[in-house]
Amino acid sequence: MEYIVETKKLTKRFGREYAVEDLHLKIPKGEIYGFLGPNGAGKTTTIRMLLGLMKPTAGSATIFKKDVQKEKIDVLRKVGSLVENPSYYPHLTANENLEALRKILNVPKKRISEVLEIVRLTEVANKRVKGFSLGMKQRLGIAASLLHEPKLLILDEPTNGLDPSGIIEMRHLIKRLPTEYQMTVLISSHLLSEIDQMATCVGIISKGKLIFQDSIEAMRKLAKQKIVLKVNNHENAWRALLAKGIKAENNQDAIFLHEESDDGVAEAVQTLVAEGYAVYRVEEEKRSLEDIFLQMTSEGNLK
Repeated sequence: MEYIVETKKLTKRFGREYAVEDLHLKIPKGEIYGFLGPNGAGKTTTIRMLLGLMKPTAGSATIFKKDVQKEKIDVLRKVGSLVENPSYYPHLTANENLEALRKILNVPKKRISEVLEIVRLTEVANKRVKGFSLGMKQRLGIAASLLHEPKLLILDEPTNGLDPSGIIEMRHLIKRLPTEYQMTVLISSHLLSEIDQMATCVGIISKGKLIFQDSIEAMRKLAKQKIVLKVNNHENAWRALLAKGIKAENNQDAIFLHEESDDGVAEAVQTLVAEGYAVYRVEEEKRSLEDIFLQMTSEGNLK
């Protein structure tokens, strides 16, 4: 697998406090990578180090297989970013704001209309930015970050402060970028629901440490339901199930079945009754992604 972003033991310390510690990020090409964690977990500090805005205390970050500290200019030519709030001139129009930036970046003039089309701001191109809604300003910030046709887009909490319609607009825009423009996207957020609806890969950071990194599907599998059996003499009952080849887990005062099909549950219950055990209750227990996220970030790992 080709990785656009890789960090090795990336660390940032302020005095004795670690903002980021021993971080190993791997962001595959063409994916939307959700960088998830509570406020203060180290997301923005990591992003600043990736963009060369902050020097790491230890470790390294490579983007497009180039060291960010040693080849920063070459790296940033192919990176677009929106960190915290977008900067703009409120008295100028969207067109005029982008034109000022276009001259600095030295890209063709036609690129302005192209990026306005991407973020769906064409109809308000000649409207002063001070009259824009917060969502429109965020989309203009993304348009500015796309002017030089980056291959990697880094967005730090892009839905912060947006109303529901603004969040939906931003979500649809981000989801289009990899498929329509062959872009890799790193998006940070403290909201699992947002990452769940956009990302294809996820990395969870807590107290400066990466505690989970995999596909969003792998995270969803952690939320799979379990069938809980309440029985008498549960330890012996659990052993009786194992003896019959039925996979189960003994957990304090209950048995968790690994088998989730109706037939499998029925077989387990029939086995217990035939062996003389009383089955008091059969329940379905499902952990939500939010439960998993909260447990991970509160304990620093998944138990």
